[in-house]
Amino acid sequence: MIVVHALKAGALALAFAASAHAAGTLTVCTDGAPEGFDIVQYDSLVTEDAAGIPLYDKLLAFKPGSTQVVPGLAEAWDISPDGLVYTFHLRKGVKFHTTAWFKPTREMNADDVLWSVNRVNDKLHPAHGIAKSGYPYWTGMEMPALIKSIEKLDAMTVRLTLTHPEAPVLADLAMSSIGSVYSAEYAAQLQAAGKLDELNTQPIGTGPFVLKSYQKDAVIRYDANPVYWGGVPKIDKLIVAITPDTSAIVQRVKAGECAVATLSVAQAANVESDPNLKVARSQPLMTSYLAPNNKHRYTSDKRFREALWLAIDKTSYIQAVYAGNATVATSFLAPGIWSYDSTLRNRRDPERAKQLVKASGYDGSEIKLFAAARDGNILRGVEVLQADWAKVGIKVAVQLYEVGELLKRSGRGEHDLVLASWFGDNGDPDNFFTPNLSCAAITGGGNKAQWCNKDFEALLEQGRQATDIKKRTEIYTRAQRLIYDEVSMIPMVHRPQLTAVHKRVRGFVQTPFGGRDFRGVSID
Repeated sequence: MIVVHALKAGALALAFAASAHAAGTLTVCTDGAPEGFDIVQYDSLVTEDAAGIPLYDKLLAFKPGSTQVVPGLAEAWDISPDGLVYTFHLRKGVKFHTTAWFKPTREMNADDVLWSVNRVNDKLHPAHGIAKSGYPYWTGMEMPALIKSIEKLDAMTVRLTLTHPEAPVLADLAMSSIGSVYSAEYAAQLQAAGKLDELNTQPIGTGPFVLKSYQKDAVIRYDANPVYWGGVPKIDKLIVAITPDTSAIVQRVKAGECAVATLSVAQAANVESDPNLKVARSQPLMTSYLAPNNKHRYTSDKRFREALWLAIDKTSYIQAVYAGNATVATSFLAPGIWSYDSTLRNRRDPERAKQLVKASGYDGSEIKLFAAARDGNILRGVEVLQADWAKVGIKVAVQLYEVGELLKRSGRGEHDLVLASWFGDNGDPDNFFTPNLSCAAITGGGNKAQWCNKDFEALLEQGRQATDIKKRTEIYTRAQRLIYDEVSMIPMVHRPQLTAVHKRVRGFVQTPFGGRDFRGVSID
Protein backbone atom coordinates (compact mmCIF):
# COMPACT_ATOMS: atom_id res chain seq x y z
CA MET A 1 0.00 0.00 0.00
CA ILE A 2 1.51 3.26 -1.12
CA VAL A 3 1.95 6.23 1.19
CA VAL A 4 2.70 9.78 0.20
CA HIS A 5 2.34 12.84 2.37
CA ALA A 6 0.01 15.62 1.29
CA LEU A 7 0.70 19.31 1.70
CA LYS A 8 -2.64 21.11 2.04
CA ALA A 9 -3.81 24.62 2.85
CA GLY A 10 -6.79 25.79 4.88
CA ALA A 11 -8.05 25.30 8.40
CA LEU A 12 -9.77 22.20 9.66
CA ALA A 13 -13.44 22.56 10.48
CA LEU A 14 -13.81 22.10 14.23
CA ALA A 15 -17.25 20.55 14.19
CA PHE A 16 -15.89 17.26 15.51
CA ALA A 17 -14.41 18.79 18.65
CA ALA A 18 -17.65 19.04 20.61
CA SER A 19 -18.27 15.32 20.30
CA ALA A 20 -14.69 14.19 20.91
CA HIS A 21 -15.50 13.08 24.44
CA ALA A 22 -19.09 12.00 23.91
CA ALA A 23 -19.88 8.59 25.33
CA GLY A 24 -18.94 5.87 22.87
CA THR A 25 -17.39 8.29 20.37
CA LEU A 26 -13.81 7.85 19.20
CA THR A 27 -12.24 10.79 17.39
CA VAL A 28 -9.13 10.09 15.34
CA CYS A 29 -6.82 12.76 13.92
CA THR A 30 -5.09 11.86 10.68
CA ASP A 31 -2.95 13.86 8.28
CA GLY A 32 -4.49 12.84 4.95
CA ALA A 33 -7.84 12.66 3.18
CA PRO A 34 -9.08 9.58 1.32
CA GLU A 35 -9.06 9.62 -2.45
CA GLY A 36 -12.55 8.11 -2.38
CA PHE A 37 -14.58 5.31 -0.81
CA ASP A 38 -14.57 2.76 -3.64
CA ILE A 39 -11.58 0.98 -2.18
CA VAL A 40 -10.72 -1.19 -5.19
CA GLN A 41 -9.83 1.95 -7.16
CA TYR A 42 -7.01 2.91 -4.81
CA ASP A 43 -3.76 1.67 -3.29
CA SER A 44 -2.90 4.36 -0.72
CA LEU A 45 -2.76 3.70 3.01
CA VAL A 46 -4.83 6.76 3.91
CA THR A 47 -7.70 5.48 1.74
CA GLU A 48 -7.34 1.99 3.21
CA ASP A 49 -7.72 3.52 6.68
CA ALA A 50 -10.73 5.61 5.71
CA ALA A 51 -12.56 3.19 3.44
CA GLY A 52 -11.09 -0.29 3.29
CA ILE A 53 -10.90 -1.18 6.97
CA PRO A 54 -14.05 0.50 8.36
CA LEU A 55 -16.46 -0.11 5.49
CA TYR A 56 -15.65 -3.37 3.74
CA ASP A 57 -15.10 -6.97 4.68
CA LYS A 58 -12.93 -9.17 2.52
CA LEU A 59 -13.44 -12.72 1.38
CA LEU A 60 -10.64 -13.59 3.84
CA ALA A 61 -9.04 -11.61 6.66
CA PHE A 62 -5.89 -11.26 8.73
CA LYS A 63 -5.78 -12.15 12.41
CA PRO A 64 -5.58 -8.79 14.27
CA GLY A 65 -1.99 -7.64 14.64
CA SER A 66 -0.57 -10.40 12.43
CA THR A 67 -0.16 -11.57 8.85
CA GLN A 68 -2.00 -14.87 9.47
CA VAL A 69 -4.87 -15.45 7.04
CA VAL A 70 -8.14 -16.33 8.79
CA PRO A 71 -11.78 -16.66 7.67
CA GLY A 72 -13.58 -13.51 6.58
CA LEU A 73 -16.77 -13.47 4.55
CA ALA A 74 -15.70 -16.97 3.54
CA GLU A 75 -15.86 -19.03 6.70
CA ALA A 76 -14.09 -22.00 5.09
CA TRP A 77 -12.41 -22.98 1.84
CA ASP A 78 -11.12 -26.02 -0.04
CA ILE A 79 -8.16 -26.17 -2.41
CA SER A 80 -7.82 -28.74 -5.18
CA PRO A 81 -4.70 -30.97 -5.15
CA ASP A 82 -3.30 -29.16 -8.19
CA GLY A 83 -3.70 -25.75 -6.52
CA LEU A 84 -5.90 -24.41 -9.30
CA VAL A 85 -9.40 -24.52 -7.83
CA TYR A 86 -10.47 -22.73 -4.64
CA THR A 87 -13.97 -23.35 -3.30
CA PHE A 88 -15.16 -20.75 -0.79
CA HIS A 89 -18.03 -21.44 1.60
CA LEU A 90 -19.61 -18.11 2.49
CA ARG A 91 -20.68 -17.00 5.93
CA LYS A 92 -24.44 -16.93 6.50
CA GLY A 93 -26.28 -14.04 8.13
CA VAL A 94 -24.00 -11.22 6.90
CA LYS A 95 -25.94 -8.02 6.31
CA PHE A 96 -25.02 -5.05 4.12
CA HIS A 97 -25.17 -1.52 5.52
CA THR A 98 -28.47 0.29 5.77
CA THR A 99 -28.05 3.98 4.96
CA ALA A 100 -30.03 6.98 3.74
CA TRP A 101 -29.15 5.92 0.18
CA PHE A 102 -29.68 2.14 0.38
CA LYS A 103 -31.74 -0.40 2.30
CA PRO A 104 -30.81 -4.02 1.53
CA THR A 105 -33.54 -6.63 1.04
CA ARG A 106 -31.31 -9.67 1.41
CA GLU A 107 -28.12 -10.90 3.09
CA MET A 108 -24.71 -11.23 1.45
CA ASN A 109 -24.43 -14.19 -0.90
CA ALA A 110 -22.51 -15.59 -3.86
CA ASP A 111 -23.98 -13.03 -6.27
CA ASP A 112 -22.14 -10.28 -4.38
CA VAL A 113 -18.82 -12.09 -4.57
CA LEU A 114 -19.22 -12.69 -8.31
CA TRP A 115 -20.18 -9.07 -8.92
CA SER A 116 -17.16 -7.84 -6.93
CA VAL A 117 -14.64 -10.01 -8.76
CA ASN A 118 -16.10 -9.60 -12.23
CA ARG A 119 -16.38 -5.84 -11.82
CA VAL A 120 -12.58 -5.43 -11.53
CA ASN A 121 -11.55 -8.38 -13.68
CA ASP A 122 -13.85 -8.03 -16.71
CA LYS A 123 -13.37 -4.91 -18.83
CA LEU A 124 -16.87 -5.42 -20.30
CA HIS A 125 -18.55 -5.39 -16.90
CA PRO A 126 -20.93 -2.39 -16.66
CA ALA A 127 -19.20 -1.04 -13.55
CA HIS A 128 -15.62 -1.61 -14.70
CA GLY A 129 -15.24 1.70 -16.48
CA ILE A 130 -16.23 3.97 -13.61
CA ALA A 131 -12.67 3.79 -12.25
CA LYS A 132 -11.10 6.55 -14.33
CA SER A 133 -7.57 5.52 -13.35
CA GLY A 134 -8.33 1.80 -13.40
CA TYR A 135 -7.68 -0.66 -10.60
CA PRO A 136 -3.97 -0.27 -9.78
CA TYR A 137 -3.75 -3.02 -7.19
CA TRP A 138 -5.77 -5.60 -9.10
CA THR A 139 -3.82 -4.91 -12.27
CA GLY A 140 -0.48 -4.53 -10.51
CA MET A 141 -0.85 -7.89 -8.77
CA GLU A 142 -1.50 -9.43 -12.21
CA MET A 143 -4.90 -10.75 -11.13
CA PRO A 144 -6.41 -10.62 -14.66
CA ALA A 145 -3.82 -13.15 -15.82
CA LEU A 146 -4.43 -15.32 -12.73
CA ILE A 147 -8.23 -15.55 -12.62
CA LYS A 148 -9.55 -18.05 -15.16
CA SER A 149 -13.13 -18.06 -13.92
CA ILE A 150 -15.38 -17.50 -10.94
CA GLU A 151 -18.59 -19.48 -10.60
CA LYS A 152 -21.57 -19.61 -8.28
CA LEU A 153 -22.10 -23.21 -7.17
CA ASP A 154 -25.04 -22.30 -4.96
CA ALA A 155 -26.24 -19.29 -2.99
CA MET A 156 -23.42 -19.59 -0.45
CA THR A 157 -20.64 -21.32 -2.40
CA VAL A 158 -18.22 -19.83 -4.92
CA ARG A 159 -15.59 -21.58 -7.02
CA LEU A 160 -12.53 -19.65 -8.14
CA THR A 161 -10.38 -21.27 -10.83
CA LEU A 162 -6.84 -20.06 -11.50
CA THR A 163 -4.74 -20.28 -14.64
CA HIS A 164 -1.77 -21.48 -12.59
CA PRO A 165 -0.95 -22.21 -8.94
CA GLU A 166 -0.34 -19.01 -6.95
CA ALA A 167 1.16 -19.27 -3.46
CA PRO A 168 0.04 -15.85 -2.15
CA VAL A 169 -3.53 -15.93 -3.51
CA LEU A 170 -5.24 -16.43 -0.13
CA ALA A 171 -3.32 -13.53 1.38
CA ASP A 172 -4.20 -11.42 -1.67
CA LEU A 173 -7.90 -12.08 -1.12
CA ALA A 174 -7.57 -10.71 2.42
CA MET A 175 -6.50 -7.29 1.10
CA SER A 176 -9.10 -4.53 0.79
CA SER A 177 -8.17 -3.47 -2.74
CA ILE A 178 -8.55 -7.06 -3.99
CA GLY A 179 -10.85 -9.07 -1.73
CA SER A 180 -13.53 -6.54 -0.68
CA VAL A 181 -17.10 -7.67 -1.31
CA TYR A 182 -19.68 -5.18 -2.60
CA SER A 183 -23.46 -5.37 -2.71
CA ALA A 184 -24.65 -6.49 -6.14
CA GLU A 185 -28.15 -5.35 -5.18
CA TYR A 186 -26.93 -1.82 -4.46
CA ALA A 187 -24.90 -1.79 -7.67
CA ALA A 188 -27.99 -2.78 -9.66
CA GLN A 189 -29.90 0.10 -8.05
CA LEU A 190 -27.17 2.56 -9.03
CA GLN A 191 -26.87 1.13 -12.53
CA ALA A 192 -30.60 1.50 -13.11
CA ALA A 193 -30.34 5.14 -12.06
CA GLY A 194 -27.21 5.73 -14.15
CA LYS A 195 -25.24 6.53 -11.01
CA LEU A 196 -22.63 3.78 -10.67
CA ASP A 197 -20.00 6.41 -9.90
CA GLU A 198 -21.71 6.88 -6.52
CA LEU A 199 -19.94 3.72 -5.37
CA ASN A 200 -17.08 6.14 -4.72
CA THR A 201 -19.08 8.68 -2.68
CA GLN A 202 -21.95 6.71 -1.11
CA PRO A 203 -20.40 3.33 -0.29
CA ILE A 204 -22.12 0.20 0.95
CA GLY A 205 -20.21 -2.63 2.55
CA THR A 206 -20.61 -5.20 5.31
CA GLY A 207 -17.85 -3.76 7.53
CA PRO A 208 -17.92 -2.72 11.19
CA PHE A 209 -18.76 0.93 10.49
CA VAL A 210 -21.34 2.68 8.30
CA LEU A 211 -20.52 5.96 6.56
CA LYS A 212 -22.80 8.78 7.70
CA SER A 213 -21.20 11.83 6.09
CA TYR A 214 -17.99 13.20 4.64
CA GLN A 215 -17.02 16.85 4.70
CA LYS A 216 -14.30 16.82 2.06
CA ASP A 217 -10.78 17.22 3.40
CA ALA A 218 -12.17 17.88 6.90
CA VAL A 219 -14.27 15.27 8.72
CA ILE A 220 -15.53 11.72 8.08
CA ARG A 221 -18.31 10.43 10.34
CA TYR A 222 -19.24 6.79 10.84
CA ASP A 223 -21.74 4.98 13.02
CA ALA A 224 -21.10 1.51 14.38
CA ASN A 225 -22.75 -1.19 12.27
CA PRO A 226 -25.52 -2.42 14.64
CA VAL A 227 -25.83 -5.75 12.82
CA TYR A 228 -22.16 -6.46 12.21
CA TRP A 229 -21.59 -10.21 11.89
CA GLY A 230 -18.29 -10.02 13.75
CA GLY A 231 -19.89 -8.37 16.79
CA VAL A 232 -21.06 -4.79 17.14
CA PRO A 233 -18.08 -2.43 17.63
CA LYS A 234 -17.51 -1.22 21.17
CA ILE A 235 -17.71 2.43 20.14
CA ASP A 236 -20.95 3.99 18.88
CA LYS A 237 -19.38 6.54 16.58
CA LEU A 238 -16.06 6.94 14.78
CA ILE A 239 -14.99 10.41 13.68
CA VAL A 240 -11.93 10.95 11.49
CA ALA A 241 -10.66 14.52 11.70
CA ILE A 242 -8.42 15.25 8.71
CA THR A 243 -5.63 17.53 9.90
CA PRO A 244 -2.90 18.08 7.30
CA ASP A 245 -0.91 20.33 9.63
CA THR A 246 0.86 17.79 11.84
CA SER A 247 1.75 20.39 14.45
CA ALA A 248 -1.99 20.97 14.82
CA ILE A 249 -2.45 17.22 15.30
CA VAL A 250 -0.17 17.33 18.33
CA GLN A 251 -2.08 20.31 19.73
CA ARG A 252 -5.42 18.58 19.26
CA VAL A 253 -4.37 15.31 20.81
CA LYS A 254 -2.84 17.08 23.82
CA ALA A 255 -6.00 19.17 24.17
CA GLY A 256 -8.05 15.98 24.22
CA GLU A 257 -9.87 16.71 20.95
CA CYS A 258 -8.48 13.50 19.45
CA ALA A 259 -8.18 10.21 21.31
CA VAL A 260 -6.00 8.63 18.62
CA ALA A 261 -3.68 10.51 16.28
CA THR A 262 -1.13 9.89 13.56
CA LEU A 263 2.34 11.11 14.56
CA SER A 264 5.55 11.83 12.75
CA VAL A 265 8.61 10.30 14.38
CA ALA A 266 9.89 13.72 15.40
CA GLN A 267 6.69 14.44 17.38
CA ALA A 268 6.83 11.42 19.67
CA ALA A 269 8.83 13.04 22.50
CA ASN A 270 6.41 15.95 22.67
CA VAL A 271 3.46 13.60 23.07
CA GLU A 272 5.14 11.18 25.48
CA SER A 273 5.66 13.97 27.99
CA ASP A 274 1.88 14.19 28.48
CA PRO A 275 0.71 11.87 31.30
CA ASN A 276 -2.66 11.37 29.59
CA LEU A 277 -1.10 10.03 26.42
CA LYS A 278 1.04 7.14 25.29
CA VAL A 279 2.74 6.45 21.98
CA ALA A 280 1.95 3.13 20.35
CA ARG A 281 5.04 2.02 18.43
CA SER A 282 5.28 -0.68 15.81
CA GLN A 283 7.60 -1.63 12.97
CA PRO A 284 5.29 -2.02 10.00
CA LEU A 285 6.23 -3.78 6.80
CA MET A 286 7.27 -0.60 5.02
CA THR A 287 10.00 0.92 2.91
CA SER A 288 10.40 4.54 1.91
CA TYR A 289 11.94 4.75 -1.55
CA LEU A 290 12.89 6.83 -4.55
CA ALA A 291 11.62 5.53 -7.88
CA PRO A 292 13.64 6.77 -10.88
CA ASN A 293 11.66 6.70 -14.11
CA ASN A 294 13.42 4.02 -16.11
CA LYS A 295 11.83 5.31 -19.32
CA HIS A 296 13.09 8.89 -19.12
CA ARG A 297 16.32 10.39 -20.37
CA TYR A 298 19.18 10.01 -17.89
CA THR A 299 17.13 8.06 -15.31
CA SER A 300 16.93 5.28 -17.90
CA ASP A 301 20.73 4.95 -17.63
CA LYS A 302 21.82 2.58 -14.86
CA ARG A 303 24.99 4.61 -14.33
CA PHE A 304 22.95 7.73 -13.63
CA ARG A 305 20.59 5.86 -11.30
CA GLU A 306 23.54 4.47 -9.38
CA ALA A 307 25.02 7.96 -9.14
CA LEU A 308 21.76 9.20 -7.60
CA TRP A 309 22.06 6.54 -4.90
CA LEU A 310 25.80 7.00 -4.32
CA ALA A 311 25.32 10.73 -3.74
CA ILE A 312 22.76 10.38 -0.94
CA ASP A 313 23.79 10.74 2.69
CA LYS A 314 20.96 8.68 4.15
CA THR A 315 22.10 9.28 7.72
CA SER A 316 21.64 13.04 7.30
CA TYR A 317 18.34 12.43 5.54
CA ILE A 318 17.09 10.29 8.43
CA GLN A 319 18.14 12.94 10.91
CA ALA A 320 16.36 15.69 8.97
CA VAL A 321 13.13 13.78 8.41
CA TYR A 322 12.86 11.37 11.34
CA ALA A 323 15.08 12.92 14.02
CA GLY A 324 17.28 9.84 13.69
CA ASN A 325 14.46 7.38 14.43
CA ALA A 326 14.62 5.22 11.30
CA THR A 327 17.04 2.79 9.71
CA VAL A 328 18.84 2.94 6.38
CA ALA A 329 17.19 0.76 3.73
CA THR A 330 19.27 -1.27 1.30
CA SER A 331 16.55 -3.59 -0.02
CA PHE A 332 13.12 -2.59 -1.22
CA LEU A 333 11.74 -5.49 0.81
CA ALA A 334 10.98 -4.69 4.46
CA PRO A 335 13.12 -6.44 7.13
CA GLY A 336 10.09 -8.01 8.82
CA ILE A 337 9.25 -10.14 5.79
CA TRP A 338 10.75 -13.58 5.31
CA SER A 339 13.38 -13.72 2.53
CA TYR A 340 14.66 -10.21 3.37
CA ASP A 341 18.28 -10.04 2.21
CA SER A 342 20.39 -8.55 4.99
CA THR A 343 23.62 -8.94 2.98
CA LEU A 344 22.86 -5.95 0.73
CA ARG A 345 24.92 -2.90 1.62
CA ASN A 346 24.18 0.79 1.31
CA ARG A 347 25.90 2.74 -1.46
CA ARG A 348 27.64 5.99 -0.54
CA ASP A 349 30.51 7.35 -2.66
CA PRO A 350 30.12 10.93 -3.96
CA GLU A 351 33.35 10.79 -5.97
CA ARG A 352 32.25 7.66 -7.76
CA ALA A 353 28.88 9.33 -8.32
CA LYS A 354 30.57 12.23 -10.10
CA GLN A 355 32.33 9.81 -12.44
CA LEU A 356 29.10 8.00 -13.25
CA VAL A 357 27.24 11.26 -13.87
CA LYS A 358 29.88 12.24 -16.40
CA ALA A 359 29.89 8.80 -18.02
CA SER A 360 26.10 8.88 -18.42
CA GLY A 361 26.32 11.98 -20.63
CA TYR A 362 24.17 14.05 -18.29
CA ASP A 363 24.11 17.67 -19.56
CA GLY A 364 22.94 19.53 -16.46
CA SER A 365 19.22 19.48 -17.34
CA GLU A 366 16.80 19.68 -14.43
CA ILE A 367 15.62 16.33 -13.09
CA LYS A 368 12.04 16.50 -11.80
CA LEU A 369 11.49 15.04 -8.33
CA PHE A 370 7.80 14.56 -7.51
CA ALA A 371 6.99 14.54 -3.81
CA ALA A 372 4.30 15.36 -1.32
CA ALA A 373 4.97 16.60 2.19
CA ARG A 374 2.97 16.58 5.37
CA ASP A 375 5.32 18.78 7.40
CA GLY A 376 8.58 20.69 7.47
CA ASN A 377 10.57 17.57 8.28
CA ILE A 378 9.77 16.01 4.93
CA LEU A 379 10.55 19.26 3.17
CA ARG A 380 13.92 19.41 4.92
CA GLY A 381 14.55 15.86 3.76
CA VAL A 382 13.91 16.86 0.15
CA GLU A 383 16.34 19.75 0.59
CA VAL A 384 18.97 17.30 1.89
CA LEU A 385 18.52 15.22 -1.26
CA GLN A 386 18.78 18.24 -3.53
CA ALA A 387 21.97 19.35 -1.80
CA ASP A 388 23.52 15.87 -2.00
CA TRP A 389 22.78 15.61 -5.71
CA ALA A 390 24.03 19.13 -6.39
CA LYS A 391 27.41 18.14 -4.93
CA VAL A 392 27.84 15.54 -7.66
CA GLY A 393 26.57 17.81 -10.42
CA ILE A 394 22.90 16.75 -10.65
CA LYS A 395 20.34 19.54 -10.72
CA VAL A 396 17.00 18.48 -9.22
CA ALA A 397 13.78 20.52 -9.18
CA VAL A 398 11.10 19.49 -6.67
CA GLN A 399 7.43 19.51 -7.61
CA LEU A 400 4.97 19.07 -4.73
CA TYR A 401 1.48 17.66 -5.22
CA GLU A 402 -1.44 16.58 -3.10
CA VAL A 403 -1.67 12.85 -2.66
CA GLY A 404 -4.26 12.05 -5.31
CA GLU A 405 -2.60 14.21 -7.94
CA LEU A 406 0.83 12.83 -7.11
CA LEU A 407 -0.36 9.25 -7.52
CA LYS A 408 -2.03 10.03 -10.83
CA ARG A 409 0.96 11.88 -12.28
CA SER A 410 3.59 9.41 -11.10
CA GLY A 411 1.35 6.53 -12.19
CA ARG A 412 1.36 8.02 -15.67
CA GLY A 413 5.15 8.33 -15.54
CA GLU A 414 5.37 12.12 -15.70
CA HIS A 415 8.19 12.23 -13.13
CA ASP A 416 11.92 11.65 -13.38
CA LEU A 417 12.01 10.69 -9.68
CA VAL A 418 9.24 10.22 -7.14
CA LEU A 419 9.55 9.94 -3.36
CA ALA A 420 7.01 7.65 -1.67
CA SER A 421 6.62 4.76 0.76
CA TRP A 422 5.16 1.29 0.40
CA PHE A 423 3.39 -0.55 3.20
CA GLY A 424 3.03 -4.27 2.61
CA ASP A 425 -0.53 -5.56 2.77
CA ASN A 426 -0.23 -9.29 3.34
CA GLY A 427 3.23 -10.26 4.62
CA ASP A 428 4.27 -12.00 1.41
CA PRO A 429 7.33 -10.76 -0.53
CA ASP A 430 5.31 -10.81 -3.73
CA ASN A 431 3.18 -8.01 -2.30
CA PHE A 432 6.21 -5.71 -2.45
CA PHE A 433 7.55 -6.78 -5.82
CA THR A 434 4.60 -7.45 -8.14
CA PRO A 435 2.50 -4.30 -7.55
CA ASN A 436 5.55 -2.03 -7.65
CA LEU A 437 7.98 -3.50 -10.16
CA SER A 438 6.17 -5.90 -12.49
CA CYS A 439 5.57 -5.02 -16.12
CA ALA A 440 1.81 -5.29 -15.59
CA ALA A 441 1.99 -2.72 -12.79
CA ILE A 442 3.19 -0.09 -15.27
CA THR A 443 -0.18 -0.25 -17.00
CA GLY A 444 -2.00 -0.12 -13.68
CA GLY A 445 0.00 2.87 -12.48
CA GLY A 446 1.57 1.13 -9.50
CA ASN A 447 5.04 0.72 -11.00
CA LYS A 448 6.36 4.23 -10.42
CA ALA A 449 9.81 3.15 -11.61
CA GLN A 450 8.37 2.27 -15.05
CA TRP A 451 10.78 -0.70 -14.96
CA CYS A 452 10.06 -3.85 -16.95
CA ASN A 453 12.71 -6.56 -16.81
CA LYS A 454 12.22 -10.04 -18.29
CA ASP A 455 14.56 -11.71 -15.80
CA PHE A 456 12.70 -10.11 -12.91
CA GLU A 457 9.36 -11.16 -14.42
CA ALA A 458 10.58 -14.76 -14.56
CA LEU A 459 11.55 -14.61 -10.88
CA LEU A 460 8.14 -13.23 -9.94
CA GLU A 461 6.40 -16.04 -11.79
CA GLN A 462 8.60 -18.65 -10.16
CA GLY A 463 8.09 -17.13 -6.72
CA ARG A 464 4.32 -17.08 -7.01
CA GLN A 465 4.05 -20.63 -8.26
CA ALA A 466 6.54 -22.26 -5.89
CA THR A 467 5.08 -23.68 -2.68
CA ASP A 468 8.23 -24.55 -0.72
CA ILE A 469 9.22 -21.65 1.55
CA LYS A 470 12.93 -22.36 1.15
CA LYS A 471 12.65 -22.28 -2.64
CA ARG A 472 10.61 -19.08 -2.55
CA THR A 473 13.19 -17.47 -0.26
CA GLU A 474 15.96 -18.28 -2.75
CA ILE A 475 13.90 -16.77 -5.58
CA TYR A 476 13.07 -13.55 -3.74
CA THR A 477 16.66 -13.16 -2.60
CA ARG A 478 17.68 -13.20 -6.26
CA ALA A 479 14.92 -10.71 -7.03
CA GLN A 480 16.26 -8.30 -4.40
CA ARG A 481 19.76 -8.62 -5.81
CA LEU A 482 18.51 -7.85 -9.32
CA ILE A 483 16.71 -4.70 -8.12
CA TYR A 484 19.87 -3.70 -6.29
CA ASP A 485 22.20 -4.35 -9.22
CA GLU A 486 19.97 -2.59 -11.74
CA VAL A 487 19.14 0.25 -9.32
CA SER A 488 15.56 0.04 -10.51
CA MET A 489 14.60 1.60 -7.17
CA ILE A 490 16.52 3.42 -4.48
CA PRO A 491 15.42 2.19 -1.03
CA MET A 492 15.66 5.03 1.49
CA VAL A 493 14.53 4.09 5.00
CA HIS A 494 12.49 1.72 7.14
CA ARG A 495 10.69 3.75 9.78
CA PRO A 496 8.51 2.96 12.78
CA GLN A 497 4.78 3.65 12.89
CA LEU A 498 3.81 5.96 15.75
CA THR A 499 0.32 6.69 17.01
CA ALA A 500 -0.68 8.87 19.96
CA VAL A 501 -3.29 7.09 22.08
CA HIS A 502 -5.22 8.66 24.97
CA LYS A 503 -5.21 6.68 28.20
CA ARG A 504 -9.03 6.42 27.93
CA VAL A 505 -8.66 4.21 24.85
CA ARG A 506 -8.67 0.43 25.31
CA GLY A 507 -7.83 -2.35 22.88
CA PHE A 508 -5.96 -0.38 20.24
CA VAL A 509 -3.71 -2.63 18.13
CA GLN A 510 -1.67 -1.50 15.14
CA THR A 511 -1.60 -3.74 12.09
CA PRO A 512 1.68 -4.93 10.53
CA PHE A 513 0.54 -3.14 7.39
CA GLY A 514 0.37 0.37 8.86
CA GLY A 515 -3.42 0.56 8.98
CA ARG A 516 -5.70 0.96 11.99
CA ASP A 517 -8.71 -1.19 12.81
CA PHE A 518 -11.05 0.21 15.47
CA ARG A 519 -13.66 -2.56 15.64
CA GLY A 520 -12.19 -3.90 18.89
CA VAL A 521 -11.46 -0.49 20.46
CA SER A 522 -13.40 0.98 23.38
CA ILE A 523 -13.14 4.34 25.14
CA ASP A 524 -13.76 5.06 28.82
